[in-house]
This record gives sequence, C-alpha cells and structure tokens, in this order.
Amino acid sequence: MNILGRLALLFVVVPIVELMLLIELGQYIGLLPTLGLVMLTGVSGAWLARAEGMRVFFQFQREVASGRLPGQALLDGISVLIGGAFLLTPGVITDVVGFSLLLPLTRRWLQRRVRASLERQIETGQVRVVTMGGFGGGGFSAGGFGSSGFTGGGVESQEAAGTPRMDPSKGIVIEPEDQGQ
Repeated sequence: MNILGRLALLFVVVPIVELMLLIELGQYIGLLPTLGLVMLTGVSGAWLARAEGMRVFFQFQREVASGRLPGQALLDGISVLIGGAFLLTPGVITDVVGFSLLLPLTRRWLQRRVRASLERQIETGQVRVVTMGGFGGGGFSAGGFGSSGFTGGGVESQEAAGTPRMDPSKGIVIEPEDQGQ
C-alpha cells in the first residue's frame, strides 16, 4: 500500500469506523455511559502516559549517564507519545492501540514487529535510508554503512571528484560550481 493509501486509511477510514463503533456502543449501553467511557479512557490514558513517560525519561537519563546510546529509551518514548495521543482521541480502536503502546509488554511486542518489518523493507530495497555526514556518502543499510563504508571522505576528496561536498561542521551540502559557463 502506498503512502497516499495509508494516509486515507488513517484519516478517513479509521475515524468512520470509530464513529460507527461509538454509535453502536451508545445504542447498546446508552449515551451517558458511552460518554463516561470515552472520558474515563481519556483521563486514565493521560495519567498512564504521564507515568510511563516519566519512567521512560528516567531510563533515558540513566542510559546517557552510563555512556550508552539510549536506543530503547527513545523507542519507548516515541511509543508512549503516540499511545498517549491515541488515548486522547475518542474511539474504541484508538484506545486499544493507545493502551497497547503504553503497557511495556505489548509495547515491546509491537516494537519488535515494526523493527522486523522495517528490516525486511530495508533488505528488499523498499526502504533506503541515506545518511549525511563526513562518512563518505553511501547509504545506511541494516548491516551498517552501505557499500562505501566509512571512508573518511573529507571535503577535499569529494570536491575534486566534482560531486557535491559536505561541510560536516554545518551539516550542509555545497554544490560544486558549474564548470561549463
């Protein structure tokens, strides 16, 4: 499914299904209990997101203080942020997804699934991640620094080849002047 199809699913189909589910739930248990349930999931989701967010923040600080890259803490932080946003959105499906992203056990399961899917897409070439920096060009693949590896390609070696060069201190690409004018 392309990006336009996914956006249509996210912003058109899911809200329609959510609305249908809320209407059905309202007919089954009544209007006030349905509104109370929506309010309860919103408030409890906000509380849980705050508690998990603080736990993730302290985990992030511990990892940085010990000199490690906070990879898992960053994934947890993104998951908690998205889960909290889903819980503040009224609906049954978004509440289930939101609580799944806030609870550590289901959050890790979902993270493993997303990571495996992303790795498969990188291996098949559906996703290509390109890094910019003083690493001599090339893309990042699941196995490391693309085919070019770490060449230490500085500004001089790239400029001599007539290709755009990187100024690592500023993180910008400097295009070479056209020689044919």
